[in-house]
Amino acid sequence: MQETPKQASLFTAIADIQRRKILNLLKEGELSVAAIKAHFDFSGATLSHHLNVLKQAELVRVRRQGQQRIYTLNLSVLEELLLLMNQLLKGDEHEKP
Repeated sequence: MQETPKQASLFTAIADIQRRKILNLLKEGELSVAAIKAHFDFSGATLSHHLNVLKQAELVRVRRQGQQRIYTLNLSVLEELLLLMNQLLKGDEHEKP
């Protein structure tokens, strides 16, 4: 199975434990940057970096609400990631080792 750039982006995004924690927080619903930041001890710049990686992988969506940026999970891409993981775990019987 050949990995696409989009798949590589997804794996990069979920490789970091902090980004997985952000995704876990967003499971409960949309959150502002400030609400997400309240759960972490790192700087705003670091949070911005993590959110940008998740956004580039299309795992989250962002919208403006006044001065705030509100983040939500992109469930269709998460579903795509689950299908990809299932394929990896199952293996492809047509692929040579």
